[in-house]
Amino acid sequence: VQLQASGGGLVQAGGSLRLSCAASANIITFNTMAWYRQGPGEQRELVAQIRRDGTTNYAESVTGRFTISRDVVKNTVYLQMNSLKPDDTDVYYCKAVRGWHYWGQGTLVTVSS
Repeated sequence: VQLQASGGGLVQAGGSLRLSCAASANIITFNTMAWYRQGPGEQRELVAQIRRDGTTNYAESVTGRFTISRDVVKNTVYLQMNSLKPDDTDVYYCKAVRGWHYWGQGTLVTVSS
């Protein structure tokens, strides 16, 4: 399984970005797909998760600003990020779980103040 993350970039505070995670497999076969983020010297933290049944959960720090969604035809999971803050600056990773844990490469999000 390969996961290809994209969509990161530089944005001003208050702006928006949409991250994409394209999977090489049918995403419905995964128990969960999720976005994590990690800053320098920090632990990787869960940002948002979508389960096979379509239910979602979010980190408290992004609730109301970020939305995780999926396109089962394109086998892609998205993270719509609105009202971005400088504290959202991190490398964002997508993960899929189906027995094994599969990680995509990171995509850097930089939010300037």
